[in-house]
Amino acid sequence: MREIRYVDALNEALREELTRDENVYIIGEDVAQNGGVFGVTMDLWKDYGNKRVRNTPISEAAIIGCGVGSAVTGLRPVVELMYTDFTTVCMDQIVNQAAKIRYMFGGKAVVPLTIRCQSGAGSGDAAQHTQCLESWFTHVPGLKVVMPSTPADAKGLLKSSIRENNPVIFIEHQMLYSTKGQVPDGEYTIPLGKAEVKREGKDLTLVTWSWEVLHALKAAEVLAERGIDVEVVDPRTLDPFDWETVGKSIEKTGRLLIVHQACRTSGFGAEVAAEAAEKFFYSLDGPIVRLAAANTPVPYNRFLEANQYPQTKDIVTQVEKMMMV
Repeated sequence: MREIRYVDALNEALREELTRDENVYIIGEDVAQNGGVFGVTMDLWKDYGNKRVRNTPISEAAIIGCGVGSAVTGLRPVVELMYTDFTTVCMDQIVNQAAKIRYMFGGKAVVPLTIRCQSGAGSGDAAQHTQCLESWFTHVPGLKVVMPSTPADAKGLLKSSIRENNPVIFIEHQMLYSTKGQVPDGEYTIPLGKAEVKREGKDLTLVTWSWEVLHALKAAEVLAERGIDVEVVDPRTLDPFDWETVGKSIEKTGRLLIVHQACRTSGFGAEVAAEAAEKFFYSLDGPIVRLAAANTPVPYNRFLEANQYPQTKDIVTQVEKMMMV
């Protein structure tokens, strides 16, 4: 095991898959010589050349269109869109083409396309570069949605996404790129649709993903000092969703809190809450609670931004309220 950064874990995954399968290639804005806006593809162009790591014009519709077409004809493109916000200008290619081709052709055509993008607030990038839009994509049959929170998960899940024969929306968080964690040596993958219990507990189940996992773990440490034992469950992939792992946790603790950085209204937490209520109602000792970002655009001002989405202190306060019920 080694301790490496999240960004380096992603780079390793891409390098290994480029080496393993000659059909894998990378396209996106500034992904070649510059290594991408966040450095995820750094130095890959030097080793694999323009054919395998290729810059594109500033046209997200064209980038995804190229990815869909080449995937259908046998390649395994990894497309970088920089920000999840930019999917708004290529939704036809994602939603009406990539997601539906396999179904409409009765399985005779597959679309092994991985779309990498990053989302989330925390760095002061304002309203057009920090949205969390994962619930949009979970609503579309045919798309898989991955949101890893640790370097080990990022590497293992990216490798699985590239090998997947269906389109995957692989969402990274800009505040995670510099975080460090233990990553296994050698070849490994993590299956899509398998959650992980990041911290075991007996009093309350906290389901969260991406950067909020780190906030949740810090909150759990604070709460442990106050005598409250929180179990933190990271689904890692939102679609497919691992209800077996989440359900076992709910049955053990009897309480469920869902935390995410996306806006509260119609966020993916609402889907988790609804399903949990249907599946595990009689295991619950209190109401399911969602803690999410305010229904506003993300402010540019750092102070306002930090108060727009859940922080460690907010999670602590919410858990304490739930334990009083």
